[in-house]
Amino acid sequence: MGCRFTSHALTHIGLVRQRNEDALLERPDLGLWAVADGMGGHEAGDFASASIVTALGAIEPPADLGDFAEAAIAELHAVDAALRTRAAKLGPAVVIASTVVVLLANADEFACLWAGDSRLYRWRPGQPSGEFRQLTVDHSKVQEMVEAGLLGPEEAHRHPYSNIVTRSIGGGHLEFGHLREAVQPGDRFLLCSDGLTNMVEDAEIAQELAAAPPREAALRLRDHVLARGAIDNVTIVIVHAEPAA
Repeated sequence: MGCRFTSHALTHIGLVRQRNEDALLERPDLGLWAVADGMGGHEAGDFASASIVTALGAIEPPADLGDFAEAAIAELHAVDAALRTRAAKLGPAVVIASTVVVLLANADEFACLWAGDSRLYRWRPGQPSGEFRQLTVDHSKVQEMVEAGLLGPEEAHRHPYSNIVTRSIGGGHLEFGHLREAVQPGDRFLLCSDGLTNMVEDAEIAQELAAAPPREAALRLRDHVLARGAIDNVTIVIVHAEPAA
């Protein structure tokens, strides 16, 4: 049967930061969505994240999903090189960098690529309450500690190293995580920055994705973050797959 997609995207500066270094891309007409989180404490994180979504938005999508993903990777490598060059001109210790998570989809499949700790989740309807999964694996210091058995998953986002990413666009090491799977009618995808996941537990995220259409779910998740102090920028993109017929 195949799927078509609707989505809703939002970003909020939060209640503490002086500027929003997150950026997003929402192109359901192309089957392309992205979230980029300019790395806090670095020079021009907002420039880095904006450069990423501008480059991705300029892609003319090939018919083949694999070719689409390769085109996205090529654009992101070009941004990586440009950010490194810009930083080098400002000084040897300057870093201009951003995380990124990208979702690409056609009627039958989706692909994801990412660098850093911005995430992709999927909620899939089923009995009794559906299946909720984090599809990306963070490229971060605390994730390495979890995988080494030094830290429990529930402790990760409270750890002092929780803001240290090990891969990024412009940040010194770029190697993408990637996946490609079939898409099913009813699938709901969430792309987000860590401004959401550091404030809202996975169980709450799953509940909102299951209970409401994209716009309402995105607003409710944002409100959860604001109610808890919103110490970081927060960006939320929710994509819903529905039967194409």
